[in-house]
Amino acid sequence: MIDEAAVQALIDRAAISDVVHAYATAVDRRDWDLFRSLFTDPVFIDFRWFHPSLHRALSLDELVANTRGIAAFDATQHISSNHVHRLAGDRATCVSYMHAGHFLKRDGVEHACFLYGYYTYELLRTAGGWKVDRYGLQVTAQFGEPRLFEWVGMR
Repeated sequence: MIDEAAVQALIDRAAISDVVHAYATAVDRRDWDLFRSLFTDPVFIDFRWFHPSLHRALSLDELVANTRGIAAFDATQHISSNHVHRLAGDRATCVSYMHAGHFLKRDGVEHACFLYGYYTYELLRTAGGWKVDRYGLQVTAQFGEPRLFEWVGMR
């Protein structure tokens, strides 16, 4: 006998991880249509690590506009792993380890800053699939040139 609830939980976990992976892909490829498709409108963010004002609800347009600032880097690479899912009906939480490289050439010198930590995504099941309605970043370590974020105007 097939446990349909267990099968649905596996399907949901895979779909949620797909959203989390798509987030990293969208940011690194600067694919703002893909990025926009991952969220509800509005969405609550907690990025106080970057600035105290980044702990609030934003419209989807504001979120996209704020996130586009990452394009000031020459390149970024966000790696998402160790997903831990918690499902509760049409709500879910996914905690994902994060390793993010940020790269910038300035005055002829190549610079890099790596952030380590985890994202916490809260998601809602919608007619269009799982969407993030609240998420945040907790940075636990950093390596490299910390001024990179100031240089690109993200701090």
